[in-house]
Amino acid sequence: MEITFLGTASAYPTPSRGVSCIALTNDSFCWLFDCGEGSQIQLMKSHLKAGKISKIFISHLHGDHVFGLPGLMCTISQNKGRSEPVDIYGPVGLRKYLRVNLQLSRSQLEYEYIVHELETLEEEYPPDWQNWPVNHRCDEDLHPNEKMGRNILPDKNKILHLYEDSSVIVTSVWTKHRIPSYGFIIEEKSQPGKLNVGKLKGLGVEPGPLYGKIKSGQTVTLENGSVIKPEDVLGPDIEGRKVIIMGDSADSWNLKDIGQHADVLVHEATLQNSHSEKCVENGHSTPEMVAKLALSLNVRQLILTHFSQRYKPLSCETKEGDETVLILQEEAESILGKERVLCAEDLMVYKVPRRV
Repeated sequence: MEITFLGTASAYPTPSRGVSCIALTNDSFCWLFDCGEGSQIQLMKSHLKAGKISKIFISHLHGDHVFGLPGLMCTISQNKGRSEPVDIYGPVGLRKYLRVNLQLSRSQLEYEYIVHELETLEEEYPPDWQNWPVNHRCDEDLHPNEKMGRNILPDKNKILHLYEDSSVIVTSVWTKHRIPSYGFIIEEKSQPGKLNVGKLKGLGVEPGPLYGKIKSGQTVTLENGSVIKPEDVLGPDIEGRKVIIMGDSADSWNLKDIGQHADVLVHEATLQNSHSEKCVENGHSTPEMVAKLALSLNVRQLILTHFSQRYKPLSCETKEGDETVLILQEEAESILGKERVLCAEDLMVYKVPRRV
């Protein structure tokens, strides 16, 4: 499993940074988290292919997280042989945003797309929400390539259940921001351990269909009457990994239970600790806030992103007086330790290690 950081800036793109966009990939999927302006360009600079994207998760509807989405969907359409739909998850209003953009531009797609909206509870809206009344519900007809998606309500623990298959579960939590915003928890399921092929051959079982049955947990009976149980020839289960990718947030403590023991927490740290008042007022976090959260969650690796433009990437040339993301990194390290903190850079790839 790999995390590719396509954009790590807040607010707007610059020559050295794109805005929020992260790809999570493994051998079977390529998923995108947020898609700010210019994300297509970043994607083209990377090793990833737009046509491989099967799911897109949008944390919130601020432009630096969503302005690149309609264009990317048109680019995905260049993959003419595509048969599977693209599932898109995000706050209420995302369905309308995409439908209106694609309809007004008369953009026909070569695939179906489905928007699943995450419902925000009444008490989760910011106090000034009604000062600018906007109809986020979509009354327009479906786009010709659109299938109606789910409206996803949080459960009693305020967890939203987005997706599950045989290998992975995706859930979401609300986070405090100036508009409804969400973070995403991606959990691999534990997989059966490695087959002891030598032992199987010793029992008279040659490579073939029986290997698959045993690997899937089935007990098999051989022609000679011998019974082989999976636990007799399988190594220890391969423990699944947990990755958390947060949107903009001034309070992510809804992770306190579901986020425990994550392998990776990707979280914004927009401004340094000395600007905490301004940071929180604008719905963002400082390194100290994020590191304390990571410490409480027993996170193995914290990766900071969504940096204010005042902090230059470490890979950029700097002049005297320039501030870099090292300021943010060191503030988080003072709480979490050097080995557990990274600052993301555009096009950085982080390989999520297996647990041992």
